[in-house]
Amino acid sequence: MVEFSQILDARETIAGSVPETPVFSSTQLGERLGVSLWLKAELFQKTGSFKPRGALNRLRNTSRADLDRGLITVSAGNHAQGLAWAARMVGAACTVVMPARASQTKAAAARGYGAEVVLHGTIAEAFAMAAELQREKGYLLVHAFDDPLIIAGQGTIGLEIVEQVPEVDVIVCPIGGGGLISGIALAAKSLIPHIRVYGVEPEGASALRQSWDRGEVVHLEAVNTIADGLAAPMAGQITYPMTRKYLDDIALVSDDEIAAGVRAVMAYAKLYAEPAGAAATAALLAGRIPVKPGETVVSVVSGGNLDFDKLQSILSMGKAFEE
Repeated sequence: MVEFSQILDARETIAGSVPETPVFSSTQLGERLGVSLWLKAELFQKTGSFKPRGALNRLRNTSRADLDRGLITVSAGNHAQGLAWAARMVGAACTVVMPARASQTKAAAARGYGAEVVLHGTIAEAFAMAAELQREKGYLLVHAFDDPLIIAGQGTIGLEIVEQVPEVDVIVCPIGGGGLISGIALAAKSLIPHIRVYGVEPEGASALRQSWDRGEVVHLEAVNTIADGLAAPMAGQITYPMTRKYLDDIALVSDDEIAAGVRAVMAYAKLYAEPAGAAATAALLAGRIPVKPGETVVSVVSGGNLDFDKLQSILSMGKAFEE
């Protein structure tokens, strides 16, 4: 388990390199829900998502000898960029293994930050490839979410939310492998014990929800969702018990509902969120999160790395929210 003190340490570690991100009120969407709605805009973070927080905290707490081994990770895109950026900050070589069908824009961005990008198979096959390369080359594996220092770095978002919206009653956050929400929930509930924290997963990539239901960590054979940033095929050995301890529930949303969330965040909040980034707001709009009239709700917009071609398909998907 990660401790609250580790999140406070992480804030000091990344200060000056990773900026605080703003929150924006969304009056029109809030009125639809009967709440005061705020959007935590992590899409304005370095590399376009929250990932540099954990990555830089991890690397600045890693010995020079380990950094010099070279780093390797698996990512659908945002962690690839975040780790590549952090590796450049500390002067380390970085290899990222991404699924063959990963966003070309995200792959190009990771290369732009200096990473060697290997495109290989499905997300599960990418994990196998990374393990093979790690054995062959002696690389240091930097896990995308199941690492205490990664989780502590992401938890700095929870500190910011409580400081920026001190009256917050509910936080809603997307879930990939669970590192983001584990850190946020630990930070927020350490400061405001009565706060409620809800996670959101796509129906086609619900590893943590299924793990909760079965009472053990579940590995999915396949994932299928437009939210590639939430397509982790398993829950973490650390994030599973942390979410059981700190989360109030996990909701599932369909791809059509996620697409409606992207459109709503874009139309009403003027934020260019990717599907993973809009998933929390999508769950609120779809009625998946139990909020009470008049409550103050913060929805985490975790990233904005959205390809134009994917945007075109999202704009043409089911219009459930607008109708």
